[in-house]
Amino acid sequence: MIRPVARKDLPGLLKLLRHMDESPERGVLAPEARDLEGLAEELEDGLVLVQGEVEGYVGLYPFWDGAALEGPLAYREEDLPSLLEAAQARAEELAVERLYAFPRAENRVLREVLEEGGFGLLHTTYFFVKNPQGLDYPPPPGVGIRRGFPGAEVYRELYRESDEAWALRLRWTDEELWEHFAHPQVHLLVAYRGEEPLGMAEVELEGGEASVAYIGVVPKARGQGIGRALLSEAAKLAGERGARLLRVRAHDHETEALELYRNLGFSLEEAVATYTKELRARR
Repeated sequence: MIRPVARKDLPGLLKLLRHMDESPERGVLAPEARDLEGLAEELEDGLVLVQGEVEGYVGLYPFWDGAALEGPLAYREEDLPSLLEAAQARAEELAVERLYAFPRAENRVLREVLEEGGFGLLHTTYFFVKNPQGLDYPPPPGVGIRRGFPGAEVYRELYRESDEAWALRLRWTDEELWEHFAHPQVHLLVAYRGEEPLGMAEVELEGGEASVAYIGVVPKARGQGIGRALLSEAAKLAGERGARLLRVRAHDHETEALELYRNLGFSLEEAVATYTKELRARR
């Protein structure tokens, strides 16, 4: 039976999550908490498969222009399709038009289930990590890097030129952008030649780690070492704030960024496949 998750299900769900943690081949986006109280606070719209005990789980929460799935995950492979169908039915009840799923690249079983269920692969994202020390690369002559949000219009124009594929930020209002970059753990680095912005990197700090959430350089300024200099400044910022680990990411089509990270000594932490499916949501 598949039904909404209840507090009595939390011990069984915690056991299932720990089972997933034992192997990358079972990995998928899932609740982060590994204690009962944390799970109780984190869960939003989740379903469990119960056959005496909790045998499977799938969650649903707002994400980008649709909803993201947590899971599905189950002890038995044959239970995954029914959990996926239940999540899709719940999404249609909520008038969700698009679903996203995030299995680890090694999770071939779930990836096949998603593909058989009509999900298409959007891209694969590679996550790399490194100690922030040792990344000392100055910007090219005539280029300087400044810290701070340059204003909504400058940000949007730079963002638009640097990466058309990440266009969701362009929908943010001025107020939302100012609020985001006013957060004490969020930092923006912008590369300029004179007063002309050429590239930027967004760094987020949390729990002794620093993540480069985004890095981009406008096409006309690529190949000049600006991206490397932005990454160097991100590492410097991370070190100043006491971060012991610097995390970066790149999609599979960003071959230059992937090559850069490998050449600079970053180690591959994990690869996550992003799947999406359009739904005929009820109106």
